Amino acid sequence: MKLPYGEASFEKIRTKGYYYVDKTRYIELLETEPKSYIMILRSRRFGKTLFCNMLGWYYDRRHEDRFDELFKGT
Repeated sequence: MKLPYGEASFEKIRTKGYYYVDKTRYIELLETEPKSYIMILRSRRFGKTLFCNMLGWYYDRRHEDRFDELFKGT
């Protein structure tokens, strides 16, 4: 497997055979959090942009036909 160094496209990582550390378990935590604003504090190159991109693919109804392809096994 290839390491996705500097790659922030969830779709590309899932379809092109890159190594992916699954963070989908945090979606439920975000949805149940009573706060209106959530801040993600992580150092550089720690996956913040990729996480936000993954959330975009998860919630965007324009991509619902590819949901199973991208999120299968997560």
